[in-house]
Amino acid sequence: MQLNQVKALVTGGVSGLGLAVVRHIIASGGKAVMLDINDGAGAAAEAELGAKYLRTDVTSEPGVEASVAQAAKAAANVMQHNEPLEDSERGVIISTASVAAFEGQIGQAAYSASKGGIVGMTLPMARELSRFGIRVMTIAPGIFWTPMVDGMPEHIQESLSASIPFPSRLGRAEEFAVLAGNIIESPYLNGTTIRLDGAVRLAPK
Repeated sequence: MQLNQVKALVTGGVSGLGLAVVRHIIASGGKAVMLDINDGAGAAAEAELGAKYLRTDVTSEPGVEASVAQAAKAAANVMQHNEPLEDSERGVIISTASVAAFEGQIGQAAYSASKGGIVGMTLPMARELSRFGIRVMTIAPGIFWTPMVDGMPEHIQESLSASIPFPSRLGRAEEFAVLAGNIIESPYLNGTTIRLDGAVRLAPK
């Protein structure tokens, strides 16, 4: 699937990695709808990109269903009715995990378990949805420059950057977006998790 054919539904789409993905898709000629709960950032992103923002709490299933009904047809239960493309593909689901799914640090048990769950469901979902022509992939980012990191003291930012083998810096949201775009455009990528981390491996703490 080419990016100019994409009609994407991006959760967390008004900031950080999600917003970078939306920008990349729009710049490539595709369409995107941003699901988030930050109305101010949503309005700003709408004005900048022309993409639609829908206030959506993704922890509320009825809320998600209502937003999907208004958006680009990009959820699995709707994608299966899309017109098939090359290789009979009807869409792709890209989830975001974390390298903490593999090397959770002290104090991260719950967070690591939640991200590990995303990694663990990738292959079974890909197998289940293959009959509909829907691929399922996951990206596990390392330490990225996000609004949370931006608020940290400079010496902490420098320490985080120094822990990454190469390139020895924090990941950029645009790099995450490019990988998401590559996954969309590569139909043989399916059922696996790709680490995007500069070869970092998290220490115990």
